[in-house]
Amino acid sequence: MSPPLHSPPLLPQQIAPVDERQSALTARHLGGDPAVLYGYFMALREESDRALAGLPPAGGKPYPYGRCEEITRDLFARLLQRLAQPAVPVERALRAFVEEGGVLQSVWGVLRGQYFQNALQIGALYADVSNDTVVVTKPKVEILPIESSGLVPVRDLDHFRQTAERYWGATLYANHLAPTLAPLLPVLSVSPGRLAPGLQSACDYMIGLMCRDRFRDAERWLETAPAPPAELAAACLAAIPADLRPLTGQPRLEAVAACRRAREAACWADPDWRTARVLDYLRLMRGAGS
Repeated sequence: MSPPLHSPPLLPQQIAPVDERQSALTARHLGGDPAVLYGYFMALREESDRALAGLPPAGGKPYPYGRCEEITRDLFARLLQRLAQPAVPVERALRAFVEEGGVLQSVWGVLRGQYFQNALQIGALYADVSNDTVVVTKPKVEILPIESSGLVPVRDLDHFRQTAERYWGATLYANHLAPTLAPLLPVLSVSPGRLAPGLQSACDYMIGLMCRDRFRDAERWLETAPAPPAELAAACLAAIPADLRPLTGQPRLEAVAACRRAREAACWADPDWRTARVLDYLRLMRGAGS
């Protein structure tokens, strides 16, 4: 008899499966008047708006456009602080839900085939607390059953590319400019209205996705995706620290070789290696003036 098949561990910010237990906990603790939960999150969102309204325009448009990550992160932090000392019935219900094993986490993925989206998972519920950051006339908060939310995980770099092209209007290239970062950040994106080209993607989910298949998807992308045009490459290289630039005249081969070395050294399972690469990325970003 064959051993049972097991699903791979969830990546950071990946939606957890909604099983019978999560459905039951959600119904028991949060299945009362939906308007109460909605009103609570609207009040938290108003607090986040007051705290974040001074952020500079994103993509040339004023707050809240393009600020789903910042809003969701700020609101989630406020929520966790409240649940540490619940003061109102909805907070006590959420606290009891979590204490009994209910999932409460931030999630990230592709929404309805159109956008990258940050949201919250509350058991069987999807709570988009930044629903107005693309179409600013939409309601600020949307709460739906996860099964009807339309949020799905990014499958691979091709799925990421399709979404980035559609959502950001981006053009994507292979990252041959910082080869040692290429196993985790294999993509260079250029988007209209953004301050500078950027390496993608430094979010926890995408870093985990690159590690999960031991950098094979990153390696394929680096082998086959277009190299950045010479003028763009020169401008980017000027802002990259010298120790992160290519060492030879064959940067594509260097980036591909970095994936193979990282795989052979089991870097995909080494949190210290990942942390070091993220710190290198942050140095690069500071050099770019981001």
